[in-house]
Amino acid sequence: MSLVITDLAKRYGAVPVFEQVSLTVAAGEFVAIVGESGVGKSTLLNCMAGLDRWDSGTVQLDGVDLGTLDDDALARLRREKVGFVFQAFHVLPHLDVAQNVALPLMLLHRPDEARVQAMLDAVGLRGLGPRLPQQLSGGQLQRVAIARALVHRPSLLLADEPTGNLDPTTAARVMDVLLAQTREHGASLVLVTHSEAAAARADRVLHLSSAGIRPSA
Repeated sequence: MSLVITDLAKRYGAVPVFEQVSLTVAAGEFVAIVGESGVGKSTLLNCMAGLDRWDSGTVQLDGVDLGTLDDDALARLRREKVGFVFQAFHVLPHLDVAQNVALPLMLLHRPDEARVQAMLDAVGLRGLGPRLPQQLSGGQLQRVAIARALVHRPSLLLADEPTGNLDPTTAARVMDVLLAQTREHGASLVLVTHSEAAAARADRVLHLSSAGIRPSA
């Protein structure tokens, strides 16, 4: 899936969050976005998924202009083509691990228990499907989030500080899983991060500021 962003701007009232953001992510490419706190990295990621609206410019996924879609159409596109890994995990506490991972498939009316188990195995959580989220460590919860984001084989994976709450050893392990799984599925990956170690593994690193986006020095 190709992602093309052209002259994107986002404001809160009269205050610009970012302006003149243009970038292209090729199919299968891993792009890391870095920048100071408060410059809108997470907001930009949300715009890429159609989770947030912008004030000017365009976001296109495989030639589809997200700005022309209503909420229902955006939700369908995300279910089919986009995976999202949140920094805060956003697992559902009343569902067990396997049920959390299976959720995207259930929303698509494509239940597949074998696929869920294969994803749990792939992220190193074999045998933990029956456990509840509160019984897992932070690193395990992040791997649940990665499995859930990839279980429906999305073309584009968006990850918001996926190692931000983890110790360095666990963070490196989570990045190993994230990269292995996106490459196995040929998915494009856009990662927002403060971690130099995580960004160093990207094909390209871009620096976001209020004035736009540019290759990182």
